[in-house]
Amino acid sequence: MVPTQIGPKTQGEWSGLSAAAWKARENAYTLGLTKVGAAALSISGTIHSGCNVEHRFRSHDIHAEVNALSSLVAAGGKSVVMILIVADRERFTPCGACLDWIFQLGGDECVVGFQRLPEGPITSYTASELMPYYPIGHSNGSPDTGRFPPAP
Repeated sequence: MVPTQIGPKTQGEWSGLSAAAWKARENAYTLGLTKVGAAALSISGTIHSGCNVEHRFRSHDIHAEVNALSSLVAAGGKSVVMILIVADRERFTPCGACLDWIFQLGGDECVVGFQRLPEGPITSYTASELMPYYPIGHSNGSPDTGRFPPAP
């Protein structure tokens, strides 16, 4: 798996997500040192952001990715096209639980980007590149699209 380094043209496509994610990160409620922000682009073109919210007993933290995706759903969105996660860390990816939500709302082709510094380079993967053996929806001829049916 080779990460995709975002070039100048594509970088502009990520600028709205980057601004929203870094702004959300400022509001992170963290008990540790790592503040995380995320911004998700819905299939309709709207951006929804979130940050990590840590609980003092550390068993029920809300990760930035899930916070952003929850905001998307709360606003009536049903599907995510791309999500950007920002944190001042050398290397990071969503945890398995966050990837479950990304797969559920975006499928295996959802683009997942990472940015370490504001205005810094963005590295991206598809969800299936991050979790190649996820049990549903791979583009391998399966009739499953990788998206769960819409909620009733």
